[in-house]
Amino acid sequence: MSQSTVAKRYAEALFQLASGQNTLAEIVEDLKELTKALEATPELLSLLQAPKISTDKKKALITGVLANANPAVVNLLHVLVDRKRISEVSAVAEAFQTLAASAQGAAEATVYSTRALTDEERAEISASFAKLVGKEKLDITNLIEPALLGGIRVQIGNYIYDSTVASKLEGLKRTLVG
Repeated sequence: MSQSTVAKRYAEALFQLASGQNTLAEIVEDLKELTKALEATPELLSLLQAPKISTDKKKALITGVLANANPAVVNLLHVLVDRKRISEVSAVAEAFQTLAASAQGAAEATVYSTRALTDEERAEISASFAKLVGKEKLDITNLIEPALLGGIRVQIGNYIYDSTVASKLEGLKRTLVG
């Protein structure tokens, strides 16, 4: 989770704008796509951070690449370029998604398992763990981690619920060895 105060402020401003325009879902999707694109092509972020390229050229690039995106997302990136904070774009997207999920009675959760979860398992985990954190549902991201041996580990914000075989074996080892 991002701890950047700057990213949170930009995310809150974008959230207020999106709430007023009833475009939360659209902006969440645009930011998810943007984050995926930046992860797939880190050169794009490097290009947007390059000091030798003018701000106008960077804005033109953003406008061209994000032609189908919500104008609020494009404007956010223009402001980040102007303020020389484009490196915060992923943190802003993460903070915005957290705000949007919270407003919709949901929370972001990462579930670590040894295999991909089925839709039924996702629904059961969402129903069970959402109650623990006071939400209606969880938006689950499933990460495969064979080292767990079995079971799942659920991370919701700062909370971690670990019922993996690996952690139980480690606990048993500490009990037996001392």
